[in-house]
Amino acid sequence: MSRSGRIPISVPENTEVKVENGVFFAKGKLGELSFNYKNDAKVELKDRSLLVLKNGSTKHSARMWGTVRSRISNIVEGVSTGFIKELELVGVGYKATSKGNNIELLLGYSHPIIFEIPKDLKIDIPKPTEIKISGIDKQRVGQIAANIRSYRKPEPYKGKGIKYKDEVIRRKEGKKK
Repeated sequence: MSRSGRIPISVPENTEVKVENGVFFAKGKLGELSFNYKNDAKVELKDRSLLVLKNGSTKHSARMWGTVRSRISNIVEGVSTGFIKELELVGVGYKATSKGNNIELLLGYSHPIIFEIPKDLKIDIPKPTEIKISGIDKQRVGQIAANIRSYRKPEPYKGKGIKYKDEVIRRKEGKKK
């Protein structure tokens, strides 16, 4: 069993953290987030580091120990540096354009797909075939990237579709004569 919950979380200089009644608050240069961990663990602030401890000896608290630690670590990292997911559009005629508060995706369908940009995230399109999603909440950034990717997942024969920048598509051999 992993013991990742015992690793201390270092708090950067430009970040303020606070723990009150089972709720963790973090405020940094990019924004502020909170996380309600209830009675799943104990969080202690010592110097500029956070320690997450088990709250009792039940199976539930042992399972939630590492989860609470990783969620708090992601919050601290998010408010101080943020998270970025990059997508690539691969295929002839596949492109994305920004139109106000929406993104228009041309993905080989008979119609363009209009995707509304959430208020809490920033989406940039440096090239027509690249999309950069950035924000302070890791789960939210990853979910929006997955939603955009789901419009046209990469296929294994030609590799066409929307893929993550670092994703490797396993290619299949086509039909033989």
